[in-house]
Amino acid sequence: MKWTDTQEIAIQLADEHPDVDPRNINFMDLRQWVMELPEFDDDPNRSGERILEAIQAAWMDEADVDD
Repeated sequence: MKWTDTQEIAIQLADEHPDVDPRNINFMDLRQWVMELPEFDDDPNRSGERILEAIQAAWMDEADVDD
């Protein structure tokens, strides 16, 4: 799984952290949690704010969080 697999990452994060509200996570923690996912295999330096925002948005959709 790569940084660009935002939907798959979001699904796995929702499964791994069911009690976390994705609206309240900081990007440092989000980046670390993504890199800790078992199927994740990408260069840590390829992440950036845009990618992390996309992952957070997908996680919010997955968790069905209302804005």
